[in-house]
This record gives sequence, structure tokens and C-alpha cells, in this order.
Amino acid sequence: MRLAYIFPGQGTQYVGMGHDLYENFEIARELFHKANEILKFDIMRLCFFGPPEELTRTRNCQPAVFLVSTVALKCLEEYFRTQMGNLYYQELTPVVSAGLSLGEYAALVAADAISFEDALELVRRRGEFMEEACNENPGTMSAIIGLGKEVVEEICEESKAEIANVNSPEQIVIAGRVSCVQKAEELARDKGAKRVIRLNVSGAFHSSLMEPAAKKLMYYLNDINIRRPKFTVVSNVNAYFSFLPQEIKANLVNQINHPTLWVECVKTMVDLGVTAFLEIGPGKTLRGLLRKIDPNLVVFNIETTGDIRSFYEELMLEEV
Repeated sequence: MRLAYIFPGQGTQYVGMGHDLYENFEIARELFHKANEILKFDIMRLCFFGPPEELTRTRNCQPAVFLVSTVALKCLEEYFRTQMGNLYYQELTPVVSAGLSLGEYAALVAADAISFEDALELVRRRGEFMEEACNENPGTMSAIIGLGKEVVEEICEESKAEIANVNSPEQIVIAGRVSCVQKAEELARDKGAKRVIRLNVSGAFHSSLMEPAAKKLMYYLNDINIRRPKFTVVSNVNAYFSFLPQEIKANLVNQINHPTLWVECVKTMVDLGVTAFLEIGPGKTLRGLLRKIDPNLVVFNIETTGDIRSFYEELMLEEV
């Protein structure tokens, strides 16, 4: 298999995530306790026991999802190392990695472009900056299903809403001020959208209303050490990749207030020769999106100990 690692973003969190891995892997216990020390609050308890309303807050949700995704990756690597020794490097080294919005940070850690410690602090700050921007510039988001990108672009031009996420060819999320999104929703229904779903979010992520957060993140990133990735990492902003640290930093800043081009990211990974995707972290959101992009794409979920064992067994069958 030519693998791609893909990591989920905000919205995939749930109370109890990561607990199975904590009970079964020493590396999971180490990372959860280290995260508590770095963040100076009990993020482990928040992941395992909630309460849900606190876990859902942007400033908490972002480091929590990143943490569980990274823990799942390290547990996967540890399991393969235990089973195969040094041969696991050949079996598990991906061609490319990517993540949906927040997930891009886990993708960069996977490629050793940024340390776990720096990335955890960074996503905590990112969440705080975005939460502050939501308070400064109130807005909302809505998913439009069943209309092509060109039609949604026309709707946004008329309503002054903005495209925030291109999740699949027929699932596009828009963002903006409440009045703008409301008008866009009405136009989408008039143009024959199958469904229009107002999202339960605290603000207009990936839109120009996040400009204050982007500026704060830019200054904060100045002190973060980003290295050349060991393998290709595709950026949400342009569905392309860079091995230059300064470009990677610029992409992370631009990601805050520009659309997430997930469909194009998946196409780029396929063009790089990927034959199977590993969705690493909580939930199965990316698996669902990939099936909508191309039903023939092969996706394995890596979220629990059972998932890791199942993937190992599948890989061994492939070898036979």
C-alpha cells in the first residue's frame, strides 16, 4: 500500500475519546500526562469524562482533538514496532499526510515538521485566538448540500457570505455574518439545494471574520520552530505542499481566514500515488467525505486498539 495519513478537525470530538488507547498503550499514557503538564489543565479528564459543553469549546476542543489524533498515531507506530521491529518503517511510512483544518497540525507532527509539544501549545493558542475572534466578529456557518461549487460561489457573491470548506463535490460549507448566511441559505433553497444545515458552531471559521485570529497566530508562529517535513504534507489553503518552513507557517496563518479545500487536497494525494488512506483520530468524518469524493477510495480508521490490530492484520493479508 502507498499510504496517506489524514487527520480530522474540530467537530469530531466526543466524551470518552482516547480512553481505550490510554488503557492499552504506555505511549498513550505518557502523552496524555505530558499534555496535562504542558497545558497546565486536565485535558485528559476533559477528553475522557467531559463535560461535553467544555470539551466543545473551541479553545479546549482544538488541543483535545489534536492530542487524541497524535496519541492514535503514536500507538499505531508502537504496535507495528512491537510486531515487526524495524520493518514497521517500511510498512507504515506514508507517501503524504494532510488534515482537515485543525488536522493539518497533526499531519505536520506526523511528518516531524513540528514537535508534539510545540504543536499542542500552538493549537491551544489557535483555539483561543479563534474563540476571541468569534466574540469580536459574531458569525455562523451553514452546510449546503446538493449544489456545485460554482453555484455556491454565485450565492456567496449575492449574499456576501463566504465559502469556508469544500468538503466534497456536493457538500460546501459557507460562513459569514448571520444575516449574510441566512440570505445565502434562502438562495440555496431557491436554487434546489438538497439540504441546507445551519451548523452548531460559535463563529464564522475560515472566513474574513477570523482576520484577528490570523494576525495573532502569525505573531505567535514567529517563535515556533518548524522544520522541513520528512514526507509531503498537503496544505488546506492551496491543496499543494511545501518543504519550506516559512511557507508552511504562512499556510497555517492563511488557513484561519481562507477556505479549506479538502476535495482538492484528496485529489492531490491520489495524484501522488496514494492507494489507501489512514484516518487517524476521533470519528469517521473524513471516511464519509472521501466516499463522497470517490467511492472507490480505500480508507482505514485508526481510533482504537481494535482498529490498530485490524489494520495490522489487513496489511499482513496484503503481504501474503
